Amino acid sequence: MKHLNLFSPIKIRGLELKNRIDFPGMGTFYTDDGGYVNDKFIHYHAARALGGTGLITTEATSVHAPSAPRNFLNISDDKFLPGLKKFTTAIHDAGAKVCVQLWQGGLTAPLFDPDVLRFIPSDITVDNLLGNPLPEPITFQGCAKEMIPEVEKAFGSAAKRAVEAGFDTMEFHLAHGYSPHAFLSPAFNHRTDEYGGSFENRARFPLECIQEIRRNIPDDMPLLMRIDAFDDYVENGLTIEDVISFCKLAKAEGVDVVNVSRGNPVSLGMKFEVPPIDLPMGYNVEYAARIKEETGLITIAVGRINEPNQAEKIIADGKADMVVMGRAQLADPEFCNKASAGNDDDIVRCIGCNQGCGSSPMTCTRNPAVGREWEYALQATEHPKKVVVIGGGMGGLEVAITLKQRGHEVVLLEESDRLGGQFYIAGLAPGKSEMKEAAISRGQQAIKAGIDVRLSTPATPELLDSLHADTVIIASGAHPIELNIPGKDLPNVLNSFEVLEGKVIPKGKIAVIGGGLVGLEVAEFVVDADKNNDVTVIEMLDEIGKDLASARRLCIMERIPEKNIHVKLGAKCVEITKDSVITSKDNLQDEVACDYVIMSVGSISNDTGALTAYCEERKIPYYVIGDAKKARKVIDAIAEAAEIARAV
Repeated sequence: MKHLNLFSPIKIRGLELKNRIDFPGMGTFYTDDGGYVNDKFIHYHAARALGGTGLITTEATSVHAPSAPRNFLNISDDKFLPGLKKFTTAIHDAGAKVCVQLWQGGLTAPLFDPDVLRFIPSDITVDNLLGNPLPEPITFQGCAKEMIPEVEKAFGSAAKRAVEAGFDTMEFHLAHGYSPHAFLSPAFNHRTDEYGGSFENRARFPLECIQEIRRNIPDDMPLLMRIDAFDDYVENGLTIEDVISFCKLAKAEGVDVVNVSRGNPVSLGMKFEVPPIDLPMGYNVEYAARIKEETGLITIAVGRINEPNQAEKIIADGKADMVVMGRAQLADPEFCNKASAGNDDDIVRCIGCNQGCGSSPMTCTRNPAVGREWEYALQATEHPKKVVVIGGGMGGLEVAITLKQRGHEVVLLEESDRLGGQFYIAGLAPGKSEMKEAAISRGQQAIKAGIDVRLSTPATPELLDSLHADTVIIASGAHPIELNIPGKDLPNVLNSFEVLEGKVIPKGKIAVIGGGLVGLEVAEFVVDADKNNDVTVIEMLDEIGKDLASARRLCIMERIPEKNIHVKLGAKCVEITKDSVITSKDNLQDEVACDYVIMSVGSISNDTGALTAYCEERKIPYYVIGDAKKARKVIDAIAEAAEIARAV
């Protein structure tokens, strides 16, 4: 299937896009200090343009110099024009149209650069910023009225500069708690002058910004606007009816396209800005559909739209006119080319892990070349070798596929009867089936690439002798850590892998030792398996979920009380009995009654001594990578695999 609706052209005023896919603004932190374009920034975007997307949208681009964080893209002065012109030329040469996202960060800007001016409508007291709880609430002071025209003019000047720089269109950012959104929302705007109070007054500042932008761009240039469908997790926030009313006013002032997002930086709503795997795919599409129907605006849907068939159906069903597919194109910059050719099975899929896209600078678990596109461009080997890869987890698959792409002969040995390693097992946890599917898909891609994949095949000396390898890569993974405490060998003591794989289904009172990601997920797993299970997570640290990316942590922490999972913090497990776990805290012992104990205190590398000794005795070059080297996150294993595969 070639997804004919998704890859049909669309015309907006004088701009024609070759397909309905927008590669959106995402904070990369790639620019040079001060917000200047550099080659790294260009190569990153150009890779997605070459990959077939219709529209490239820059990350948030500062329009107002006094409030511009130094590590954000900037368009507030003519001094930025040379770099911006170089950027737009590169995107056009790569075959895409290009949009600049005009941004004034409001409350968020000083979080990234404490020296910048704060511009928010009124005093705001918050106890959570960008998903991080604060030791005590902080009050931010609202702006003086005299500043408002200055910022409005800055939007207009930036728009004029964008036209000169060669942008095809621009997007006015009115979402995520940034200043236009903050002025519009009664949750953030408590002013009593003509810019606050009634809906009409609160709409004044963003509408005046739109007027300034529209005055400074050609009539045939479309204007996009990013909005929140409504306000999440804040009192007295915008409703979808409010947003629809504002969109109609914005349309009258010259806005052509509305990009429907969600989220804000001061509440649990932050999880919607970079939505993790915990949120359903396409969770925001129905709100975009309603806004499209009631406003008549060309509408872009956003929110975990990762699959070609999913995106095609959204367009075909008339739910939206375009779709944002951002992280899908981080994971695979060739996403659009592959989907348009009907080669969906070749796509490396985003799985919403948020391990790389939530960091600064931005990376990607599935694609270590993000931000290193020029450096990591694959080079065919001039000296093909026979490489034996031991281990078919995600690191082993990454190194094997990359070596094959470079022209090496690759044999992959996997001791178990399936590929994907711990990533596959992680995909058995609640709401994480996309990880399991991604592991299966990557294995299938390895086989399709022509790699000699041998399952249920231990790497014995005899087999390795027969393969005559030039190089060996050991990616044999890790296994669960077993606490060395009395009672660890009792029959009611399990590890998290056994439970997630369904080898044992515990029932009754269950103690989970370890409050990291896997411990929390296995706790959810046993509750979902039987609502009558009574689960307690025992964690020796002062909080749970410390190893989680912020948005994932927000989601899981929200679910723990909803599922009545108990948490015992600061408690060290000292003994397991047939019906309890004994803990120690502040030299006082306590007891957690349980029928089963699930150990989930991390993993430790499998022993590679015999394999490394074999290679050293025969003078075969070898590498130990991924969890076999040191048990870490999957992003580390895949990144290491990608680096080694380019070095062989």
